[in-house]
Amino acid sequence: MNITSPDLFSYRKFWPHKFGPAPVLPMSRDEMDDLGWDSCDIIIVTGDAYVDHPSFGMAIIGRLLESQGFRVGIISQPDWKSADDFCKLGKPNLFYGIAAGNMDSMVNHYTADRKPRSDDAYTAGAKAGKRPNRATVVYAQRAREAYKGVPVVIGGIEASLRRIAQYDYWSEKVRRSILPDSKADMLLFGNAERAIVELAHRLAAGEAIGEITDIRGTGFMRQGIPEGWTLIDSTDLDEVGSIEHPDSNPYIDTTQTPACEKNSDEKVAAQIDADKETEARLNSGATQIIQFHQRPKKMDRTKTVIRLPSHNQVVESKVLYAHASRVFHLETNPGNARSMVQMHGKRDVWLNPPPQPLSMSEFDKLFEQPYTRKPHPSYGDLKIPAYDMIRFSVNIMRGCFGGCTFCSITEHEGRIIQSRSEDSVIKEIEAIRDNVPGFTGNISDLGGPTANMYRLSCKSDKIEESCRRLSCVYPGICENLNTDHKPLTKLYRRARSIKGVKRVFIASGLRYDLAVTDPEYVKELVTHHVGGRLKIAPEHTEENTLNKMMKPGIGSYNKFKELFEKYSKEAGKEQYLIPYFISSHPGTTNEDMLNLAIWLKENKFKPDQVQGFIPTPMALASAMYHSEINPLKKVGEASEHIDSARDAKTRRLHKAFLRYHDPDNWVMIRAALKEMGRTDLIGNGKEHLIPEFNSRLEKRGKDSGKGQAKGNDFHHRIKAKTNVQTKGKATTKSRAGFAKAKPKANARKKRR
Repeated sequence: MNITSPDLFSYRKFWPHKFGPAPVLPMSRDEMDDLGWDSCDIIIVTGDAYVDHPSFGMAIIGRLLESQGFRVGIISQPDWKSADDFCKLGKPNLFYGIAAGNMDSMVNHYTADRKPRSDDAYTAGAKAGKRPNRATVVYAQRAREAYKGVPVVIGGIEASLRRIAQYDYWSEKVRRSILPDSKADMLLFGNAERAIVELAHRLAAGEAIGEITDIRGTGFMRQGIPEGWTLIDSTDLDEVGSIEHPDSNPYIDTTQTPACEKNSDEKVAAQIDADKETEARLNSGATQIIQFHQRPKKMDRTKTVIRLPSHNQVVESKVLYAHASRVFHLETNPGNARSMVQMHGKRDVWLNPPPQPLSMSEFDKLFEQPYTRKPHPSYGDLKIPAYDMIRFSVNIMRGCFGGCTFCSITEHEGRIIQSRSEDSVIKEIEAIRDNVPGFTGNISDLGGPTANMYRLSCKSDKIEESCRRLSCVYPGICENLNTDHKPLTKLYRRARSIKGVKRVFIASGLRYDLAVTDPEYVKELVTHHVGGRLKIAPEHTEENTLNKMMKPGIGSYNKFKELFEKYSKEAGKEQYLIPYFISSHPGTTNEDMLNLAIWLKENKFKPDQVQGFIPTPMALASAMYHSEINPLKKVGEASEHIDSARDAKTRRLHKAFLRYHDPDNWVMIRAALKEMGRTDLIGNGKEHLIPEFNSRLEKRGKDSGKGQAKGNDFHHRIKAKTNVQTKGKATTKSRAGFAKAKPKANARKKRR
């Protein structure tokens, strides 16, 4: 296993580099002919419209491979009902690269209420239905049909977040890893630049893909543990409490004897024998199986593999599902992560450790490839909403150390921040100014997954390499974290001084708990980079829910709000904070949502957009939702129980509380308040949450179960991830204000 990786651009270029870079990566044989190509070395199949911009995966991977000398073609949004579209560029010399697109296809297709979406932001004309459900699996199967024997490599966020057995919200079951489902030869997870460049060069040199097993950031199917490896059961790393059948090894395949049939001593004994036999078969090549008390002080991590509970076991046991999720997330730091295996049937899904982050110079070069920054010409005048959103924006960093449990950014991009140099960012802004049609002088965003994590890192490389914290900012900002925003402030000042640039806005999500550690940064942001409104994501007000999110208390928001208002006033500007909140997050009670509604009214917020929680694959919050166990703590039968809003009525109610001001929701909220014993919040005074029946605004006799909360639901948003725990003083104050209901109004209620 390679610990140190060669520079991304140090490989000897493949021979077709003599053709030079293509004006745009070809999507047809005619375009290939114009370039003088007789074939493609690599064909990328994507579920998105092809936009030659570094915010789109197919472009950044395609241009990177092109820089290595490979001829790269693009098949965008093919007709998946047959293999015909997968043949239109001919047979690739090296492999097909398959990705669902910039979003998981199921999140792209369905709302939090599992209703089909009517449009697709990543498709020309915003037309829905241009990709199948579970696009990675379908595309991989069609690629195999197109040209048998051509290696199929899957990647992108859909493959990355489904690399182990994962709870699937849309089918309401634990699905297998996407590897056996797609029958791909290899899976590349995370930001896969290092892995795909090394893989391409090794395949070009004549290695067989089945023999390439040592690239970091890759996964593949394997049978047994190779000789020379040390195997560790995950229970030795994070011991599981008592489970339903303690006499049987829970990490061994139970395909032959389902767990639900183990009802007698005879069956239990038979299962134990079967387990031992399977264990011996799987681990026949392993040098040793190490128990915790046997572990030497210094083990070779490059030859150590952790066995997670099998797919069959996590299907049968929610305890083991939560345990597997916990161990998986503790093994994501490239500095100390070990390989992991998870049995699927008679074979293992083998996952190598995550890739090493890119250096600043590598990251710069990645964004300085000859992108046209435009959609492929074949789309004509059709609008691609996702492109329009980022057309005049610049990505300055990637990764997030916030660790919010509902977000998939950390699982995909990692916790270590990778930042571009100031000069590289300035060069891209100048390129936008000079080359992008329609530029009027405004840069819409300088950011990334988080607006203000640019160049923030651990103060010590040694500490960073050994750290296993799930978040650098929860339950408080780590004392080893550098929170200096001066490099970002300097970048802002230089960006807005560029000739031809009028305004530079910040639209990416802001970590306000980090921002308040540097008031000078907040002043710079508020004075020069807010376009009247700044979106921010406290997500909730209640400590009970925030703890499950790994988010800071509302006190951090209040501190930021004070600075925001102070510096807005000093700048002579009327500006507003627009907070975002999530409904129905695991652990959220009706009382939590009510208290949030009270806080919203107390602070005069009337949200238009409602973020409904979606259990995205592999997120810790999804493990909470499915298992009803908190994987942030040690897992066992005695673990903390977590309730979640599962039925449609409760989810609608939680949304309705966020939109307490909408008359369409009053019937539902009124019924809930009565059930909760909070009729003191029903009335026509300022101190009440909702009014009594209003014939002008409500339809008499409306069914309380049909009230709908308006707004958008939660995609895996790229936005702020916060921290700093508080005791919810502002929330308490808000409740106190509403508790002072007028005596006369209360008396009238009692008489009624």
